Amino acid sequence: MADILSVPLKKTSEIDLVKPLKNLIALRFSTADNPENFNDAISELNKLRSLACLRALDKNESSIEINARYCDQLAALEVKIPPQDVQIPFKWKDAFDKGSLFSGKMSLTITSFSYERMCCLFNLAAFQSQVAAVQSQESDEGLKLAAKLLQSASGIFSYLKANVMGALQQEPTPDLNPEVLGTLSSLMLAEAQEIFVIKAINDKMKEAIIAKLASQCEEFYAETLKQMKQPATTSVWERDWNSKVTGKQLAYHAIAQYYQSRVCNSRKAVGEEIARLQDAIENFKSAQQRFSDVTTHQDYFNKAQKALAEAQKDNDFIYHERVPDVKNLDPVGKAPLAKTPAMPERLGVSFKDLFEGLTPVVVHQAMAAWDVRKMEIVNVEVGRMREANQMLNGVLASLNLPAALEESAGESLPQSLKDKARAVRQSGGIDILKELIGNLPSLLERNKEILDEAERLLTEERQSDDQLKSQFKERWSRTPSVKLTEAFTSNIAKYRQILANASNADNVVKGKFESTRRGIELLSRPEGELETAVPSASQSAADNSRSPAAAQLRLLMSQVNDLKSEREVLEHELKSAVVDMKQLFLGALTQDGAVNEPAMSVEKLGQVYGPLQKRIRESIDFQAILIQQIQTLNEDFVKDKLGGKGPSAREELLKELATAHDIHMEVQNNLQEGAKFYNDLTQLLLSFQCKISDFCFARKAEKEELLKDLTSSYANNSSSSAPPTEVPGYHTTQGTCILDRND
Repeated sequence: MADILSVPLKKTSEIDLVKPLKNLIALRFSTADNPENFNDAISELNKLRSLACLRALDKNESSIEINARYCDQLAALEVKIPPQDVQIPFKWKDAFDKGSLFSGKMSLTITSFSYERMCCLFNLAAFQSQVAAVQSQESDEGLKLAAKLLQSASGIFSYLKANVMGALQQEPTPDLNPEVLGTLSSLMLAEAQEIFVIKAINDKMKEAIIAKLASQCEEFYAETLKQMKQPATTSVWERDWNSKVTGKQLAYHAIAQYYQSRVCNSRKAVGEEIARLQDAIENFKSAQQRFSDVTTHQDYFNKAQKALAEAQKDNDFIYHERVPDVKNLDPVGKAPLAKTPAMPERLGVSFKDLFEGLTPVVVHQAMAAWDVRKMEIVNVEVGRMREANQMLNGVLASLNLPAALEESAGESLPQSLKDKARAVRQSGGIDILKELIGNLPSLLERNKEILDEAERLLTEERQSDDQLKSQFKERWSRTPSVKLTEAFTSNIAKYRQILANASNADNVVKGKFESTRRGIELLSRPEGELETAVPSASQSAADNSRSPAAAQLRLLMSQVNDLKSEREVLEHELKSAVVDMKQLFLGALTQDGAVNEPAMSVEKLGQVYGPLQKRIRESIDFQAILIQQIQTLNEDFVKDKLGGKGPSAREELLKELATAHDIHMEVQNNLQEGAKFYNDLTQLLLSFQCKISDFCFARKAEKEELLKDLTSSYANNSSSSAPPTEVPGYHTTQGTCILDRND
């Protein structure tokens, strides 16, 4: 049975995380208005630390999960809280230092979540080695779990070796020395390989395979021993570790030779078999001298001796082979099954961040700035495409395209006009525009009322403060309201300007509606009524719609439709592009202690929106060429159609209706966006008013407290300034009595 060397745990002292974390969140984070939102999370974290770091846990996987969950939570907090903001003194003692009667154990205290996490990761790996050590080596389940835990521990120690100095930024205790951590990683790897050897033996695998596994195990232990003897690490280890690791190296060299001798036996290579058995026996003897239990590997020692006696007997009487020098034999092959895995991002089976909603103020500010930059690009590019579409629609409407290409003799309407009329009716027609326009004044007024009420609260508070300042003069010592409300007053002015701009925009939209009201009203009618209102087409117009120029114009109209469809896709891609800048900003804050939002945002905006902006520019450039081609061909088309005559009443009305359709869609979109704008602004203003109300309430409470103090002080001063009454001399031996005038 393998004697697994388990790593001792670091010890820490109990500390209260609750108060400092509450103060930190209230002071530095955007949740400062409601710090109680994280009270439960802070308490849970405090309990989790006590459980993971201070209590003796049963050696099982459930206890490992507790340690892993605390490590994961620390990793999540590291990303959110800059190192300089943590003022919690984490004290940890060296795991290997036994201390002395006079000096105690070596320890290190650092105010850093990174240090706390490094120490907890050390303990997680150490605890995994302890759980592995108590597993049954007689069962597959025990061996599999032991191998899994030892490999995981090797990965964690390897991670610590690479990262501990960067996390601590100062000299660590010896157990966290990178060379010590590297040695522990190597030891865990060797012990994991040892478990694989034991499993192969239990499973009665082929001798050649067992020999290779054991040979690799011997090499891993040799590397571990080499690292343990480095000057920087040699004084760290438990007293018997050097002996045990040396013994294991010798023992697994012997086991590899023993099983390779069995391979030789099957090949009738008796001379080589004898040489390997002799070498195995010598190494078994040397190994047993290093173990406190001299019977360790005794079974293999006995098997090797028996096999050697039989081989020598056979060789003496039958084979007469020369026994070669073992140094001249080919080394036993190696099979490294144990690996040092990369430490996973999440160590626990199921992790839920207790502080999932916690984002530093600086990241919130960076996110807000990013959103402004992003929306500026989106709005500008969408505006450019819509402006281009309006220009294109205007040109087509002025040319009566594509309706002029669909003319047929009689009273029937062009198909494109039927489609436009149907679209207007399906969207609600003129009635929906009237309804939306009718709602705007009430939406605007609602926002004005909220803003007026907020301003009234501030005005009343300021007037009350000014009045009391005038009454009490220098005794009214609190900060004047006018200074405290500068930000509120500035925001009120900004909101009023926003409402004024919105009202002006409403008037522009109403003007567009009124200018095309007749056409929109016609398009809103049933198709039969619309057909009656439009003059019938002449036969010559119908014939001209089949001319060569008309055919080429139809191809261009198809390109127009493709262009508009592409812009719809581009607008959707612009609005739906999602970038998780929060994680990028959090990473920058953790690594650099600051967020260079402009540089990061500009770079990411270029990556995300640059290709879309290029396609939009190409679309607009193509439109200019397309319009020029349409206008040139339309001149030929019109010449053929009119033969020198002016446009007909039908053509003029069709142009008006095409324009009315475009304006209807534009106005409806503007009105819907306007309604959403007012409703969103209402929520912002209500929140703004609530903050002002809270401010005024706090100022009122402060005012009443100050008035109470001033009144009490005035009363005391009045009482103490009353003239004393003459006191009889015989009272002086018993003290002085001051009487009030009214007595």
